[in-house]
Amino acid sequence: MSKTIKVANSIFATGRRKKAVARVKVVKGKGNIIVNNKKLDDYFPAGNYTMIVRQPLEAVNFKNDYDIVINVYGGGLSGQAGAIRHSIARALDFIDEKNHKPLKANSFLTRDPRMVERKKYGHKKARKRFQFSKR
Repeated sequence: MSKTIKVANSIFATGRRKKAVARVKVVKGKGNIIVNNKKLDDYFPAGNYTMIVRQPLEAVNFKNDYDIVINVYGGGLSGQAGAIRHSIARALDFIDEKNHKPLKANSFLTRDPRMVERKKYGHKKARKRFQFSKR
């Protein structure tokens, strides 16, 4: 089952990373990127997250023919940026099959499986123990 569908003149794709889920809608437009009803630069004030979001667009030399509307929730900013990158890559792959090779080569189509390890009983954190006292 594909996570990308086309409805009327819109393309919808879903991307995930850590606990974040991003749903992307790609429509004909002027190249605007909107995240949760804010401009991309307003939603991610740090430049490194906007760079992560734009990576799949740069990999396929994407023109500003489409507007991208993103709804993202869960996780932190890093996970959300990764989820957005994943969903945009899926949408671009669906738009044109020529985009598949550069996106796949940069691993933008692969979901990052790394998750936070759970805290264990009797430990301070996932792996950290309480200090051992011999006496």
